[in-house]
Amino acid sequence: MYRHLDNLELPIDLPVGKVVCVGRNYLDHIKEMHAQVSEQALLFMKPVTALTHMHHPVKIPADKGACHNEIEIAVLIKDRLCNADEDTAEAAIWGVGLGLDLTLRDVQQTLKEQGQPWERAKAFDASCPVSGFVPASQVADFQDIRFSLRVNNDIRQQGHSKDMMRLICALLAEISEAFTLECGDIVLTGTPSGVGALTHGDSIEAVLDGHFSIQTNVVTV
Repeated sequence: MYRHLDNLELPIDLPVGKVVCVGRNYLDHIKEMHAQVSEQALLFMKPVTALTHMHHPVKIPADKGACHNEIEIAVLIKDRLCNADEDTAEAAIWGVGLGLDLTLRDVQQTLKEQGQPWERAKAFDASCPVSGFVPASQVADFQDIRFSLRVNNDIRQQGHSKDMMRLICALLAEISEAFTLECGDIVLTGTPSGVGALTHGDSIEAVLDGHFSIQTNVVTV
């Protein structure tokens, strides 16, 4: 069963809540997907059943078409946020880690063409592997977080939080205007370019620069 862990894989005394995901927060990813820039933050959610630990094998469906990697900075919330300003949002961050927003790309494309929501492509069981979280006190600057994803030893994605169209604290404040973020919620802050299909047996290395590296592998289920 999933529970929040710190970067030493020790339990964090917070409940497990929803996962709020942000689409189209890096311009390079918007361009690679031939998408449009959103006037408001593009938000969707994953349920608790989507959460799993990144150091376990990454499970992808065997029969639903291509499943793409989307590596993102994950933010763990420790205090309730409702109509918050940026300073309040920053104070509510327990810490940061990494998350994979696994996406059934063929399913998503079909849903888009039919004008339907994305949950079938984004919210399936184990679709949100997350790392342990580095305490906020150990993060010098939320606007200077670098991260990357290697697949089979090749760099597939590299990101830097300064390149977000909506920076972390501004993003949390904007989300809190749409709906309340609760203690124990996780926010995935968007993915940079380099998304691509994962296959059974792929090796994965996710790196949060200066903090940790996680190696795992992909299995089909």
